[in-house]
This record gives sequence, structure tokens and C-alpha cells, in this order.
Amino acid sequence: MTILYVCFAVYILAVNFYAWRFLKTQKESYETDGEIKGDGKLVLAALLGGAIAVYVSMFMMRFRLGNLLLMLFMPLAAVLNIYCFFLGFRGIYLFF
Repeated sequence: MTILYVCFAVYILAVNFYAWRFLKTQKESYETDGEIKGDGKLVLAALLGGAIAVYVSMFMMRFRLGNLLLMLFMPLAAVLNIYCFFLGFRGIYLFF
């Protein structure tokens, strides 16, 4: 039973770390090349559970704050992620 909690928590941490690292890499490539690539990957990482990390790191790095799509989509995706995480941790008992 606790292995499911551990696996789910590791998944959440891994996706959030990947999303944070991807935004940091995107900022570094923007500083060198001057163009932004990979919005689709950023949105996909947010939908998979990394919306909180993307939204917080956007403010910490002061990067992509002018993008209206990301500024509206990330809080909505973060609320959806938190709700799904809540259901995931609460609903583990429903399988057994």
C-alpha cells in the first residue's frame, strides 16, 4: 500500500523537476540564441503534473511573463494538477 504512495510521490517530484529544468534550459537557450522553442513540450510537462513548477519558476526566473497563454494556462493547469493529485492520494484505497 505504501509503495503506491511512494511511487506517486516520486512521479510528482520527477515531473515537477523536469518541468523546472526544461524552463531553465529554455531560458538559457533564449539568452544565447535569442529565440524561444518548445512551448508544446512546456505545456505537455504542465499537463503531466508540472504546472506548479513551471508557474513558480516563471516568476523566479522572470522569464516568459509576457506570454498570455502561459500566464492564463499554468494556474488553471496547476489547479487541475492539485485536484488530480488529491484524487490520486485519496483514491488509492479505492483500488483495494
